[in-house]
Amino acid sequence: MSATGAMILLAVCFFGLILLRFPIAMVLALTSLITAMALEIPLAVIGQRMVQGLNSYALLAIPFFILAGQIMSEGGLALRLINLAQLIVGAIRGGLAMVNCVACMLFGNISGSAAADVSSVGSVMIPMMKRKKYDADYSVAVTSAAAIQGVVMPPSHNMILYALAAGGVSISSLFLAGIIPCLLLLVVLMTTSYIIARKRGYERGEAVKLKDVPRIIIDGSMSLLTGVIILGGIFSGWFTATESGAIACVYAFILTFFVYRDIPLSHVKVIFLKTFRTVAMVLFLIAASNAFAWILTYLKIPVMLTDLLLGISDNPVIILLILNVLLLILGAPLDMAPLILIMTPILYPVVTALGMDPVHFGIVLILNLGIGLITPPVGTVLFVGCAIGKVSIERGTRALIPFFLVMVAVLMVITYVPAISLWLPNMVNGGS
Repeated sequence: MSATGAMILLAVCFFGLILLRFPIAMVLALTSLITAMALEIPLAVIGQRMVQGLNSYALLAIPFFILAGQIMSEGGLALRLINLAQLIVGAIRGGLAMVNCVACMLFGNISGSAAADVSSVGSVMIPMMKRKKYDADYSVAVTSAAAIQGVVMPPSHNMILYALAAGGVSISSLFLAGIIPCLLLLVVLMTTSYIIARKRGYERGEAVKLKDVPRIIIDGSMSLLTGVIILGGIFSGWFTATESGAIACVYAFILTFFVYRDIPLSHVKVIFLKTFRTVAMVLFLIAASNAFAWILTYLKIPVMLTDLLLGISDNPVIILLILNVLLLILGAPLDMAPLILIMTPILYPVVTALGMDPVHFGIVLILNLGIGLITPPVGTVLFVGCAIGKVSIERGTRALIPFFLVMVAVLMVITYVPAISLWLPNMVNGGS
C-alpha cells in the first residue's frame, strides 16, 4: 500500500474506532496494527515499539505519584486543606469560592490530577457551597475550573508523560516551569470568582475561630508536606522523581493510617486495587501511544505537518495561535493523556523549528489540554463536577463560560510570554 493510502487508512481506523466508543488505548493499538499490516510491517515491530515505550526508569515515578495521591485522597486530606484555605481567604465576599480555588491548588500539589481534585475537593466544597446559598451551577463551575490547576501544579504525572513523549525533557525543569503559571491561574480564577460573587450578591464567608488556627495550620502543613517531599527532593537534587514519589508514598501511608487514622488499615487493599487499575490503564496507553507515534513517524506525518504549518506563515505568533486552537478543538472530544502522547511527537518538530523551548511548549500543551477537561462533549472534570453538584451538563457548561474565557486568556499569555514558564527553571538551573 502507498503511503497516502496508509495515511487514509490510519485516519479512517482512528476516527472510526473512536466513533464506535472503543477505549482510546485500544484505538491506538488497533490502528497501529491495522496500518502496519497494510504497510506489510512485521507485527513484531509494533510489539517491540509498545514494550520500548515502557522501558524508561522515569516512568516508575507515575505509579508512585498515583499511589501517594490515592492514599491522601482516601483519607481526610481534602478537608484539612479546605480548612487551611478557609483560614487564608474564607472571610472575603464569596469566600467559599476562593477557598475552593485555593484548596484545589493545594490538593493539586499532592495529587497532580484534575480528576482527583474535583472528586476529592468537590465532594466537600460543592455541598458546602450549596448549603451556604451559592447557586449549584456556580459551585460546579468554580470547582471544575479550579481543579485544572492540578494538571499544571507539580507533581503532575501529565508532565512526566510529556517528558517521555518529547524524548527526555527534564522532569524537574517541567515541574519548576509549572509553578508560576499555576499561581497566575489561581489569581485569575479567584478574581473571576470574586467578581461573579459580588454580582450575584453572595455573602462573606465565616471567619475561622482563633482557637482553631494552630490546629488548622499544623494539619494543613503536615498534609502539604507530601508535595514538599516530592518537589524539595527533586529540586535539591537529593532524589530523582521516582525516589521522591516512593518516599512520598511512605510518608502519606504513615500520615493517613498511623497519625490521623482517617481510615482503617484494612482499607489499604482498596487503595492498592484502585492504584493498580489506574496504573495498568496508563501503562497500556503509553505502550499503545508509542506504537502509534512510531507509525506516524514512519509515514512522515510530523514532517509533513511541520512543512504545512510553516508554509502557512513563518510568523511564530500565527503558528502558535493555530496550534492552540487546534489543541483546544481536539481537547473537547479526546482525553488529556492520550492527546499528550499522540500530539507531542507530531507538534514537537513544529515548535522546535520555531525556536520554542521544549519546557515552555510542555506547559502550554498541558494547560491547553487541561482546559479540554472542562469542555464538552468529553470533559471528564466537568462531568464529575456536575455529578457531584447534581446539575445538568448544559447548566454546568453555561456557568463555566466566564472561567473558560479567562483560562484561555491565561493560556495565551503563557504562550506568548515564555518567561512566565522559563524564569524559575532558568534561575534554579543557572544557579546550580
